Amino acid sequence: MTSRIWKLKTRIWNLEGKLSVLTFVLGVMLLSAVAYADGILRIVPLVRDDQVIVSVDLDNGYTEEVRQVINGGVRTTFTYDVDLKMIVPAWVDRTIASLVVTSIDHYDTLTRKHTLSRMVDGRVIDASVTESEAVAKKWLTSLENLPLCRTSRLDAHREYYVRISAHVRPPGATLLGWANGVTNLAKFTFVP
Repeated sequence: MTSRIWKLKTRIWNLEGKLSVLTFVLGVMLLSAVAYADGILRIVPLVRDDQVIVSVDLDNGYTEEVRQVINGGVRTTFTYDVDLKMIVPAWVDRTIASLVVTSIDHYDTLTRKHTLSRMVDGRVIDASVTESEAVAKKWLTSLENLPLCRTSRLDAHREYYVRISAHVRPPGATLLGWANGVTNLAKFTFVP
């Protein structure tokens, strides 16, 4: 009888030990994901003048690593994948519009000037040259009044969301220590 109780206690202790290790490993993984999160996307979708427009700020995306890479003269690219989707209950959400916005900074170490350009779906929409690091930082980490689509493509009184994923290149300048980007979304209801 004593032998059976001892074996049962040993099995319970082994099981508790395995559960403790598993809980510890999961906790470390979750904490490391939170600890390495550098960037936070703030998304503001608006409906104005028969257009759906979005403004985005990437808080803490311009890290010291990014700054060092830029100051080394390496061409640095922030890419924003923007999707406007309609929420469809019990089905796959329908994509209404999709854009890829690329903000580029190429710092010339000799002239100490930032050559900035912004492309939407591969077309250059804006370009600038500046000596100000603050201007370059804002250029890379924010998008203002980006038109997504006309409101004629939306259904009245339906729920939509804008999902944006941000990535940075070169790979040495990351937005998340070991991951490859930051993603967030903002919901809204279209009322004409």
